Amino acid sequence: MPSFYDLIIIGGGHNALVTAAYVARSGAKVLVLERREVLGGACVTEELWPGFKVSTAAYVNSLLRPEIIRDLELKRHGFKMLPRNPSSFTPFPDGRSLLLGPNKAQTHSEVAKFSASDADALPKYEKMLERVAAFLEPTLTQTPPNPWSFRPGNLLKLARLGLGFARLGADGQRAVEILTGAATPILDRWFESEQLKVTLATDAIIGAMASPSMPGTAYVLFHHVMGECEGIRGVWGYVRGGMGGISNAIAAAARERGAEIRTNSEVARILVKSGEAVGVVLKDGTELRARRVASGADAHVTFLKLLDVKVLPPEFLDAVRNIDYSSASLKINISLSELPDFKAMPGTEPGPQHRGTIHIAPTLEYIERAYDNVKYGCPSEYPIIEATIPSVLDDTLAPAGKHVMSMFTQYFPYKLAPGLSLQEEKEKYAERCFDLMNEYAPNFRRAVIGRQVLSPADLERRFALTGGNIMQGAMSLSSLSFMRPVPGYADYRTPIRGLYLCGAATHPGGGVMGACGYNAAREILRDMRARTPRKFPGSGTG
Repeated sequence: MPSFYDLIIIGGGHNALVTAAYVARSGAKVLVLERREVLGGACVTEELWPGFKVSTAAYVNSLLRPEIIRDLELKRHGFKMLPRNPSSFTPFPDGRSLLLGPNKAQTHSEVAKFSASDADALPKYEKMLERVAAFLEPTLTQTPPNPWSFRPGNLLKLARLGLGFARLGADGQRAVEILTGAATPILDRWFESEQLKVTLATDAIIGAMASPSMPGTAYVLFHHVMGECEGIRGVWGYVRGGMGGISNAIAAAARERGAEIRTNSEVARILVKSGEAVGVVLKDGTELRARRVASGADAHVTFLKLLDVKVLPPEFLDAVRNIDYSSASLKINISLSELPDFKAMPGTEPGPQHRGTIHIAPTLEYIERAYDNVKYGCPSEYPIIEATIPSVLDDTLAPAGKHVMSMFTQYFPYKLAPGLSLQEEKEKYAERCFDLMNEYAPNFRRAVIGRQVLSPADLERRFALTGGNIMQGAMSLSSLSFMRPVPGYADYRTPIRGLYLCGAATHPGGGVMGACGYNAAREILRDMRARTPRKFPGSGTG
């Protein structure tokens, strides 16, 4: 006899685990099935070399929703943030450098080295972003309203959203530009120094197949003022024990509430009977039955790989096939015998230059030229690097005196130009990244003990992320809110009754915030209380 559950969740990423914890605490019988041997999806810690623990994919945190931390008592389950001060360090070829935040006086002094007017403008810029974020942030934990639905509850949601936008006043125009526009024009309007602009601009392109001059990149700019670390807004930090500390704490909370979690349990197929999800079949042939099924995988994997496409409406399938999974991010995980000795701020003892994100990109033109290569299927000749060394603040990650570094880089194509070998190109690209870092810190190469290079294709294979896209789909306006994952299906339900999405493929998208799983759990519990899956999926919620 097959086992029977109230809810089976496909995937053990942090969002899926959030869904499991919230649904299980209602008393429902919940099962989580994770394909790999370790939980967390892309929010994971792995020991790549003896004694060296690495956040293999996601590497810093701030956006994890405070209500999730509170409701699931994650701190009691071992979750601990380590605030970073300063937040970032950007060395430049002329030997100068820029340290930013969260110390306002220090930031003002640092920016003033390049421009006194920029030093005065930066707090005003951040205040503007905070006002826009105050409007957008509450929407992260709300099911998006459906603009095509005339149901009274849905119209009320739209009215409340419109009222909140109206209250922005003069900032409303700025909000629209941030949601739709390019980063470069905004930065050019506010600042004059190339050094400040390029430091801020790198945050607009991480994870995207885009340059700062392209529409949609401005949306990410306001993320650095969102979220919190130990109660301080806008501060990003490391997670003690690596990013897997988040997933492990959520998993512990889910188990405490009665959820069953299995690793090494790959789902091969979602079972559908008379248009309704009734369970799953594992790769080994094991059949598991459930009243409802939720998938933490992206839309491509869920609908085109785990389902027989014949059970889905043709127009829905077309929309899924057209989701943009473009990606050009390559991750390099590194073990080091000593810290980088930067020419701009010498020293191999832990210092401010080692604590935050290290930006390697001297000018905006440099970024644009790096993007030019990837447009034609070629890795960037001069990559952009965001590097972090969490072991400076977390002594659990590496042996005494040694360190781990994460390099999140742009741009390396998912599909290489004809004639190029993935293995050869990614190793040559990693060498270029190392050469570049060595220009700023001449001891870097000799300090490297080991490295792991993950191209977009590797990220796809390892984490089941289509196209290697770490956000489970592009984060442009056409793919956000009521358009995510596709128009008409932003309420976490799908055309299959009793089948839900709970991962980053849904609103509000990528980033380690847990909001997708939180929102999905709310809708699943709503249907459970109604005792039946909704009969008309895709028509919006009321």
